[in-house]
Amino acid sequence: MRSYQIIEFGEALEARDYPTPAPQGTEVLMAVRACGVCHTDLHLWHGYFDLGGGRRLTLDQRGVELPFTLGHEIVGEVAAVGPDAAGVEVGDQRIVFPWIGCGDCDACRRDDELLCNRPRTIGTRRDGGYSDHVMVPHPRYLVDYSGVPEDRAGTYACSGLTAYSALKKFAALGERDSLVIIGAGGVGLNAVLLSPAVVRAKVVVADVDAAKRDAAREAGAAHVVDNGAPDALAAVRELTGGGAQAVIDFFGGPASVEFGLKVLGRGGTLLVVGLRGDQLAMSLAMFPLKLLTVQGSYVGTLAEMHELMRLAKAGEVPPIPIATRPLAEATAALEDLEAGKVVGRVVLKP
Repeated sequence: MRSYQIIEFGEALEARDYPTPAPQGTEVLMAVRACGVCHTDLHLWHGYFDLGGGRRLTLDQRGVELPFTLGHEIVGEVAAVGPDAAGVEVGDQRIVFPWIGCGDCDACRRDDELLCNRPRTIGTRRDGGYSDHVMVPHPRYLVDYSGVPEDRAGTYACSGLTAYSALKKFAALGERDSLVIIGAGGVGLNAVLLSPAVVRAKVVVADVDAAKRDAAREAGAAHVVDNGAPDALAAVRELTGGGAQAVIDFFGGPASVEFGLKVLGRGGTLLVVGLRGDQLAMSLAMFPLKLLTVQGSYVGTLAEMHELMRLAKAGEVPPIPIATRPLAEATAALEDLEAGKVVGRVVLKP
């Protein structure tokens, strides 16, 4: 088994060979066919999430040790099954749902694995898909993608799922309402593409990158705005009739969150999804005075993954732009993503 791993944080990934493991119990060994490159991979590659004020949430605090294999947008083929793994056979092609809990706590027993305090997420806490094989603890985390192109299918495990789960939180918005999406990177662009199937609100996209604004416009956004421009706030307020009912921030940095709060109308909700990090000073009085809500959203549930794939297989999810690269170019793909050179998603292939 060959894996491209973090050996030193921030340094080039290194190819290392290991014996291919044999699945035990309910485990399923997947031969990786493709793996998307996610912005979260950048945080893991550098070894921390920025909590602001000089504070960091490091990988060792999350129970991750080096060497470590990134990659959580995995599509693969069943290579071997453990003696207790039922429901899949060698040769089956599946998406790997990576957001896996411990399986024993109350949250996991009620299928709220995202709330588990001892998660076993593939590619963020357990070795992932920047490899030619990956181990999955149970067949229930393997999702059929028949009819969906392989290179795109794996991206639904994070980019698509994160966008879908965020949009669902605003499914009650009406046709006269406005939803502002901040950030048209891989996840934000998927949100634009998914929005007609999930929400009825008018979608306005804000991004400082002209190429990403163009991609959002082509994906169906009603309006696009450069949120770095001096007149951006006034422009969005005019487009939303005085303020948006909802804002989803797929960037998650101080400037984007501040912009999101300012473009909200009375009673509006800001949903923070992006993990850019740092911290923000906010006027607390404005929360009660404007009846504002700030909420976080993190990836999505296994049930939502199945809902999303039903939409994708029905042809209701337009494709995000995909650029495929050999797995050996994983480091270059990370560098391009960090430099803002990626529109859509890069997918690595062993």
